[in-house]
Amino acid sequence: MKLICLGNYPPRKCGIATFTENLVNAITESVEYQQQNFSIEVVAMNDDNMKYDYPPIVTKSINCSNKTEYIELANYINNSNTDAFLLQHEYGIFGGESGLFLIELLKRLKIPVVTTLHTVLKKPSFHQKEVLIKIAEYSNRVIVMNPIAVGMLTEIFGISVNKIQVIEHGVPDFSKLIIKSDILPSNWKGKKIILTFGLIGRSKGIETVLKAMRTIVAAHPETLYVILGKTHPHIVAHAGEEYRDFLHNLTKDFGIQDNIMFIDEYVSEDVLMQYLKRTDIYITPYLNEAQITSGTLAYALSGGSAIVSTPYWHAQTLLTNDRGRLFNFLDDKELSEIVIDLLDNPLKMIFMRRNAYNYGTHITWPKIGLAYYQVFDKILNTDSLEVPADIFSNFNITVPKFDVAHIQTLTDCTGIIQHATGSVPKFSTGYCVDDNSRALILSVLAYNRNKKPKYLKLIYGYLRFILHMQNEVGTFNNYMSYDKKIDIDSKSDDTFGRAIWALGFVIRYAPNDSLLQTSCEIFNKAIVNIDKLVDARGYANCILGLYHYIKRYPDRDNFIEMLVKLSNKLCDNVKKNSHDDWVWFESELTYDNGLLPAALYLAYEITDNQLYYDVAEKTRAFLEKHNFSKDYLTVIGNRTWLKHNSPTDEFDQQPVDAMAMVIMYSSAFKVNASQDIIDKLKLSFMWYFGKNEINLPLYDSETQGCNDGINSLSINRNQGAESTISYLLSWLIATPFFENAN
Repeated sequence: MKLICLGNYPPRKCGIATFTENLVNAITESVEYQQQNFSIEVVAMNDDNMKYDYPPIVTKSINCSNKTEYIELANYINNSNTDAFLLQHEYGIFGGESGLFLIELLKRLKIPVVTTLHTVLKKPSFHQKEVLIKIAEYSNRVIVMNPIAVGMLTEIFGISVNKIQVIEHGVPDFSKLIIKSDILPSNWKGKKIILTFGLIGRSKGIETVLKAMRTIVAAHPETLYVILGKTHPHIVAHAGEEYRDFLHNLTKDFGIQDNIMFIDEYVSEDVLMQYLKRTDIYITPYLNEAQITSGTLAYALSGGSAIVSTPYWHAQTLLTNDRGRLFNFLDDKELSEIVIDLLDNPLKMIFMRRNAYNYGTHITWPKIGLAYYQVFDKILNTDSLEVPADIFSNFNITVPKFDVAHIQTLTDCTGIIQHATGSVPKFSTGYCVDDNSRALILSVLAYNRNKKPKYLKLIYGYLRFILHMQNEVGTFNNYMSYDKKIDIDSKSDDTFGRAIWALGFVIRYAPNDSLLQTSCEIFNKAIVNIDKLVDARGYANCILGLYHYIKRYPDRDNFIEMLVKLSNKLCDNVKKNSHDDWVWFESELTYDNGLLPAALYLAYEITDNQLYYDVAEKTRAFLEKHNFSKDYLTVIGNRTWLKHNSPTDEFDQQPVDAMAMVIMYSSAFKVNASQDIIDKLKLSFMWYFGKNEINLPLYDSETQGCNDGINSLSINRNQGAESTISYLLSWLIATPFFENAN
């Protein structure tokens, strides 16, 4: 068996590094004991621009913020004849938002993965939740160190309980410790030692113990509270020693300097064991419950300390059966009462220490190493090898229910607000015809699917806005501020075309005659301006509107002539701009690209003109070459548009472009009902659920909204009108092709 382990590693000084070293050694020792052929190497994570003098077992290291190095590591592992991969996961040690870059590695691995989770959160952020879900999907086993985490992973993250295994945090074997009294500080002699150790930071709550020490010292002057550990390096980088200075000042204010000792060191494990063996009472005063595992707590328990702790998750499980005492967060009075009670009653303290020590003998590192080895042995040697499947290989997934809750949040009595901060409407951005036109199409299509009154109300609101924004000559101003001031200079071909598209859609599917007549009036007033268009998207959007109008009134030859004229212009654009291997309507690929071939497919359906079909097919193939160069949709990022012979910028990708692809394939399907068209339509829709460049969903299950885009380091968490409309329109178009759609 050959393993590769990824995590922090000494001489880097942190809990994950110590854990990784101990675990790797423990697995190796357990296998050697069984005389098995075994090898393991470590790949170490480095902070930005940091280098460490690693031991030989570390064969590679990668920079946490360099995404390319994660991809290179995947290639290295796949070509190394390694049997399995062991990952030590903690959000903060990997690059990208909430460790997003780690997905770039995991999705490329071709061997089984076992992941140890050092943090599981009850209230994760969007990125924390989605990143961990993806890690679990790419892992054969997920190991946690606390049974509480099992319920959290299944209920909050939706991870199968069959994939989760509990293996506790390992601890040194204190039964083999040789006491070296000369290691202990000289001022410990004759003292009752109270200890807290680990990397120091405000979340540790040490000030609670200092407050309690005022009362404890009064009752037991022989007590000495030792604060052992360096300040966390990330804290030092941003705030220096502010917290340590704060604690020093408290000891002076409380007049307890003689009973407090700061040891500003990161001590070796041997020294730590000597300190713990000498400790009478160990305190973890953390400030909140959200800590699923604590190595310091496990070490103190195995050393036989009498432990007093706040009730964070690991303490709740580890300190049952009289192995310790709990006190409420920030409650220095309760803490002092417990400590004084233990000091006053030595037999009670001895009983607690014995219980803790005895439990520690069951979780020593050799036993933990053997448990890990057995996990790998089972995965690699069972007949039913559980290789994580491609979670997108089956298109017939259950998609979320259709829900316009976020659309309603963004909509007021005027129309739909353009943008949002998070999911909260950003009034300062006002309204635009572009978004209200798309929202009108969405609400009409939703009403046509399900005759709910709420959709009818939305239809009236969006149509009212478009009517209000139409000029006397029939064109449309696009922007209106929240205080109802119209920008008369905000006209564009895009805006005009989107309004025509929306009005044509209402005319085709109008819920009642009144809406039909109003839409026809606005449409007819506008359409006389169609010859003024010069932009390809203006042509395409108007073709979409004319298509729906003609579907309602197929005998209106003058509107068919308009559609033909615009379709010819689109074809002329392709002829004018195409050269070499560039077959497109313009000299660059920008936004809404799929709508251009879509318009020609629909024009072909109306006219049966083979030219429109041929150009639609050629431009679709060209677009697919760039958008489907991988096994998922990658739309053109709007950070830089794509020009001939220029590299593709994968960021920032936006939902409106995925919608355009869904519309293109649904339009193509009307005239070419091939399986390839269906598959690519589904893939385009799956972009919203994580079948994309960074493997994270754009859809937000909490708000029923859609995030604004894919950035290189994260998902853009703002949920504006365009994004959510794009997702919901795609939902209505794509879900008939899915077997299990709601």
